[in-house]
Amino acid sequence: MKRAWITALVAVVLLGGATAYAVSVRQPAAPATVQDGLTDGRLYFRAATGQLTSVRASDPTGEREALGLRCDRFAAAQASAICLIANAGPGLPTTTALILDRDLHETRRINLAGIPSRAQVSRTGRMISWTVFVTGDSYRASGFSTWTGILDTRTGYAVVNMENIHLYVDGERYHSPDVNYWGVTFAADDTTFYATASTRGRTYLVRGDYAKWEAHTVTTGVECPSLSPDGTRIVYKRRDDSAAGAPWRLAVLDLSTLRSTTLAEAQGVDDQAIWLDPATVAYARDGEVFAVPADGSGVPRRLVADGTSPVLFRAPE
Repeated sequence: MKRAWITALVAVVLLGGATAYAVSVRQPAAPATVQDGLTDGRLYFRAATGQLTSVRASDPTGEREALGLRCDRFAAAQASAICLIANAGPGLPTTTALILDRDLHETRRINLAGIPSRAQVSRTGRMISWTVFVTGDSYRASGFSTWTGILDTRTGYAVVNMENIHLYVDGERYHSPDVNYWGVTFAADDTTFYATASTRGRTYLVRGDYAKWEAHTVTTGVECPSLSPDGTRIVYKRRDDSAAGAPWRLAVLDLSTLRSTTLAEAQGVDDQAIWLDPATVAYARDGEVFAVPADGSGVPRRLVADGTSPVLFRAPE
């Protein structure tokens, strides 16, 4: 019943043109007007003003550069980027996903229902994913529902909601109308991905195969995963109601042993963390960007004041 209601909601949001919507996800839009493109070795983030801003990763407290683009969530790698923008105005909430090239020129525009939540780009820049809330506005909300999409920039094929992927729980094909996915993270082959799936009160880490269009549960209790550069570990948030602020703590999961290490950030974190390097992760907390060692040692250090949605950009080799 709930899924049917959501489908009806989205139909209303996009009313007035299935044809126009189809065009919007297939046709490139006019180039965005942006002051500068993406530069190797810079840390990009959303400033408190909403502006996409960058600093040198080697000097994150140094001079900032605003790029003339407003995003509620941002991600980039190689020659691709995504900027999620919440659309203001009366009526049901909607989001615009701007697909950008390395010069931050708009190459595509996808209209979505809901509120921006997560965005990821694979290391090659080929695969782009996003998550929006279509009911509720937080992972804390009871009965929230998400839509997660995947775009293959090489073929141009976009899946606006991956809810129809073939899900296997403990090896058995699984069907339930309440399955939600969020927080996709891609492996180096651009086919393997990890994501969070929730159903009937349980939260799973799933390992997906984009080519086969199927996903298998790996373990439980993993939210908003982010795969390490070598593909062996995942930094994620785990439920911890004792954490100050948001009821999650950051941890790192070893995919070979499925053992988790809680990180030294004692505050609650509601974010999809990123890897600055094989030994360090970064994340947003309380409107600022922090970094912490990925092995559970050390203490958090603040990288950027007044910033969220961090991305460390590396240029194509």
